[in-house]
Amino acid sequence: MSIRNPIEWSGAQIVSAAHAAGAVQRSLDHMRETAHSPAPAVRRITNADVWQALRLGFADFEAYRSDVIFLCATYALVGLVMARIAFGADLLPLLFPLASGFAIIGPLAAVGLYEMSRQREMGAQVGWANAFDVLKAPAVGGIAALGVMLIVLFLAWLAVAWVIFQNTMGPVVPSSPLAFAHDVFFTAGGRAMIALGVGAGFVFALLAMMLSVVSFPLLLDRDTGLDTAITTSFRAVIANPGPMALWGLVVASLLLAGTALVFVGLTVAVPVLGHATWHLYRRLVA
Repeated sequence: MSIRNPIEWSGAQIVSAAHAAGAVQRSLDHMRETAHSPAPAVRRITNADVWQALRLGFADFEAYRSDVIFLCATYALVGLVMARIAFGADLLPLLFPLASGFAIIGPLAAVGLYEMSRQREMGAQVGWANAFDVLKAPAVGGIAALGVMLIVLFLAWLAVAWVIFQNTMGPVVPSSPLAFAHDVFFTAGGRAMIALGVGAGFVFALLAMMLSVVSFPLLLDRDTGLDTAITTSFRAVIANPGPMALWGLVVASLLLAGTALVFVGLTVAVPVLGHATWHLYRRLVA
C-alpha cells in the first residue's frame, strides 16, 4: 500500500461518489421500467403450509446456525441499545413500542436471510456473505424503497405510542422502571394505555405484514415492479386470512419470546422467521 496525496485521495472519492450516483440512477430507471409489471398468481394455502414453512425455516437456520447468529447478533445489540436509551433518556414509555417495532421493521432486517434461503433452495453453497448478494439484485432500488416505507411506518408507530402514553398515563414519566410497571398494571390510565396500545400496535403490525410478507421475497426472486410486489403481497394476505392470521401470531410470539430474553433471543427468532418467510412466499405465489 502507498500513501496517496490529497489530490489523488480527492479524485478517488469523486470517482466513488460518481459510481454511487450511477448505481442510484440505474435503480431508479429499473423501478420505472418495471412499474405495472404483470402480477403473479396467488395461491390459497392452509395452516399446514404455515407450519411447514416454519419447519423449513428452522432447517435453514440449523444449516447456517453459526453464520446466521453472527449476522443477526447485531439485532440483539440494537435491542439492548434501544432499551438503554429508553431507560436513560426519559423515554421509558417507548421501551415496549421500540421492542415490538421488530414486527414492523423485521422484514427489512431479514432481507439477507431470504436471499440465503433462495440460494440454498437452488443448491448453492451459502455462507453469511451471501446475505449481501441482495445488493446485486436488479430490484435493489425497489427493496430499498420498500424498506424506507417500513421505517416510516415504524416511526409513525412510535409517534402514536407516545401520543397514547401522553393521553393515558402522561405527561409525567415515572421515575423508575418499577414505578412505571406499577402504574401500567395497577392504574386506570395504565390499563387504558395497554388497551389502546395493543389495538394500535395490531393495526401497524398487520399493515407491515400485508405490505412486506410477499413483497421483499418477490423482488428478490423475480424482476418485477415495486407496485406489483406490494399489491401481490396484499392479495396474498387477503386471499388467506386464516393462515396469515396464524402466521402473524407465530411472528408475534417468537419476537415476544426473543425480546423477553433480554433481546438475545432475537438472534434465533429473527433468522428462523426470516428463512421461514421465504418458504411461506414460495407457497403463496405461483
